[in-house]
Amino acid sequence: MGIGSGKGKAILFGEHFVVYGFPALAAGISSETVAKVMRRRSSGWVLLDNRPAMPGYKEQKSDEQNVSIENILRYCNIDVSRTGFKVELGGNLVCASGIGASAASSVAIARALNDEYSLGLNDKQINEAAYEGERGYHGTPSGIDNTASTYGGLVWFTRDLKGGPPKFEALKLKRPVHMVIASTGLTASTKEVVGDVKRKKDEDPDWFKELSSEYDELVHEGRDALIQLDLAKVGNLMNRNHELLQEMTVSCRELDSLVEIARKSGASGAKMTGTGRGGNMIALASDEKTMKKIAAALERAKAAGVWTTTFGL
Repeated sequence: MGIGSGKGKAILFGEHFVVYGFPALAAGISSETVAKVMRRRSSGWVLLDNRPAMPGYKEQKSDEQNVSIENILRYCNIDVSRTGFKVELGGNLVCASGIGASAASSVAIARALNDEYSLGLNDKQINEAAYEGERGYHGTPSGIDNTASTYGGLVWFTRDLKGGPPKFEALKLKRPVHMVIASTGLTASTKEVVGDVKRKKDEDPDWFKELSSEYDELVHEGRDALIQLDLAKVGNLMNRNHELLQEMTVSCRELDSLVEIARKSGASGAKMTGTGRGGNMIALASDEKTMKKIAAALERAKAAGVWTTTFGL
């Protein structure tokens, strides 16, 4: 039996700005998907998906997941025409939009296949295999999710606006940092929201230039503050990043409400994460006790889902 795991992810800074060539900072979180691969005598492969998930998530993604697994098999050059395998998915990462669930499963499956079939793949090749898996879900993914899932820690990501490959830098913190993730239960179309931002940018380029200039300074400060583990400063920068996203009109009443509750409950900072107009928010906690207090407040507020985790290692 082969076993592998992949981490979930959270965008700390950079959603929407990253589209226009500004850096983003993502975290591979400690919550993960675990895959087990067992060979069988019959051909083909079968999937047993035991991951915890938000209602409807796995059903909605099943066709894309099939394509994802086929893509990974193609990258790994594994032939299942005579003898195949069963893959079981589990772990403590709750499958939901915006948490890198598809990347985590792709990394976990690639690692489990690597283990079972003794392929000798290193992390760089696992990341490449997982990127092929991500293409089954997203067509042309950025690569940030699978990179955070493969390496953990932090990923400093910059998109090449000329069409070349994006630039990644993997970073590690000296100790893990506590975080709470909460879901609104709403899902917006990424394509639609990104299109709305582009229209606003085209209508008022001076406004966008001023906004993005402040963000560019903010994200570099955020990176330095995280490496120094200055969580108070990181939290303040997260709060300001959320305000910039509000100005972009990509937040929503439900996200703003959860962000405000987290801040009032002791979060060092809180912001939406991902596409926006639904999806998830994240809250930074100075310690485990504060993390639990924030999570309890968000649960009382009837957030659709609340998860505690750590990131940085």
